[in-house]
Amino acid sequence: MPELPEVETTLRGIESLILNKTISSIIVRQASLRWPVPTQLLKDKLINKNFSGIKRRGKYLILQSSEEFLIIHLGMSGSLRIAQKENLKKHDHIDIIFEDESILRYCDPRRFGCFLWTDNPNSHFLLKNLGPEPLGNSFNGKYLFDLSRKRRTPIKNFIMNSKIVVGVGNIYASEALFKAKIRPTRQAGKVSLQSYETLSEEIVSILGQSIDQGGTTLRDFVGSDNKPGYFKQQLEVYGRQGKECKICDSTLKNKIIGQRSSVFCPKCQK
Repeated sequence: MPELPEVETTLRGIESLILNKTISSIIVRQASLRWPVPTQLLKDKLINKNFSGIKRRGKYLILQSSEEFLIIHLGMSGSLRIAQKENLKKHDHIDIIFEDESILRYCDPRRFGCFLWTDNPNSHFLLKNLGPEPLGNSFNGKYLFDLSRKRRTPIKNFIMNSKIVVGVGNIYASEALFKAKIRPTRQAGKVSLQSYETLSEEIVSILGQSIDQGGTTLRDFVGSDNKPGYFKQQLEVYGRQGKECKICDSTLKNKIIGQRSSVFCPKCQK
C-alpha cells in the first residue's frame, strides 16, 4: 500500500506539472472504486478550470480548484503519473487531460482508491477525524505519551491509528519501533515518556529518509515518474523475518498484531 512517503513523493512529482494548467477533458474508464467516482460532477467542476494548489493530508492528496477540492486516495495499489495518451495500461481508470495534452493518469489494479469532490476537506468524513501530521510541529513524544496513558493496545497499533497520528503505516511503524528499541507488542500505556520521545524522533527521521529516497518499493508502488522508490534497501526489520538482526546476532521474529505482520528483534526490542 502506498504510505505517507509514497504519497508525498507522488505530490512532489506531479505538482509542477499540473498546477495552473487548463483542464480540457476528463476520461473515467472505471468509476467503481472504493466509492463511485462522481464522473459528471468532476467534468462539470474541472473542465476549462485548473488546479491552483495541491497538498497532502495523511495518505490523501487534496487538489484545489477555485474554492472546491478533489480528494484522491491511492488505496492499496494505486498510482498517479504523468502519462502519454498512447501508453494506456490495463488498470488505467482515470485521465485528467490538460490543454497542453499532458495527462494526469490514475492506475489502480485493486480499485480500493478514491476520487471524491468536496467544498470543505476539513469537514469531509474521510479527513475530519485525522490526527496530526508526523512531520508537523504538533507531533512529539509528549503528545504520544499523554494520549497513551491507560491504553492497553499494542504500541504498534497505537502509532498506526490515524486518529492518533496520520501516515505511520505498517512498514514505518515496524522500522521506527526497531530503531527506538521498543517491542511492537508492548502496551502503549506502559511505554515511558523518554521512549516516546525517542520513538517520535525515529518516526520523523524514517519518514523523512524515505521521502528523500522516493518511498519504499513493495509489490505495486511506483512514483509519479513511473520509477520505484529505494528506501526498501534500508529496511532493518520489515519483510526480514527469519533473518539475522543487523545489530545483534538474534533471529528476527514475526508476530501478527492487528492482522498485520510485525517483525522485531527479541533481543534489541524490549
